[in-house]
Amino acid sequence: MNTPALTIDELHNIETGAWFSKLSPTLRQDILARGRVRRLADGDALATRGTPAESWCGVARGAVRISSTSLAGKPITLTYAEPGTWFGDIALFDGLPRTHDADAHGATTLLVVSRHDFKELLARHVELYDALLRLNCRRLRLMFDQLEDINTRPLQARLARQVLLLAKSYGVVQGDEIRIGLALAQEDLAQLLGASRQRVNQELKGFEREGAVRVEPTRLVVLSREKLLAIAGR
Repeated sequence: MNTPALTIDELHNIETGAWFSKLSPTLRQDILARGRVRRLADGDALATRGTPAESWCGVARGAVRISSTSLAGKPITLTYAEPGTWFGDIALFDGLPRTHDADAHGATTLLVVSRHDFKELLARHVELYDALLRLNCRRLRLMFDQLEDINTRPLQARLARQVLLLAKSYGVVQGDEIRIGLALAQEDLAQLLGASRQRVNQELKGFEREGAVRVEPTRLVVLSREKLLAIAGR
């Protein structure tokens, strides 16, 4: 076992994560004791689709881009794992290869638990089975919500909902504004929504005209959460 060399802020991100913070103190301490720190630069690969699963990871800083590639060879971003998020358990449970690619988006710090230690945690803490079951139920519900959005909501509403989610996960309040800390180009947003960059650009310009957001080169600033909520409900 080793003591993770996380910074105070990184440890805080792990300990206050919505899922991790609800675990018992004993289980939390055992996970931290078995984790090793891995730091990645922007774009560094963490996992590749089809490769064996060797670890379970918690994001302590930055973000992990979970992605795939279409039949036409186009990259498809499915989600970004934010600080406090744990992932990689599915392939450790079923023994099958990784389902998607994963790489660092910006400078990223992970707390990594090996396959062996993950199995030992399950053997020592029955609580972990229930906790991971709840976590995967939440993932499934989110996936169904996304499928419903794709089939029932226009791009404008889906984009507004995505910006609100990013503001919740990465937002930093500065006066009356919420500055989204995750650097995303419009192409990144387009991949998340399954749309073209041109369409996303058009919709963001509309958001700006309505006073909902301000678009910066690699950042979005939310000017009115209420206006975004109204657009998301259209």
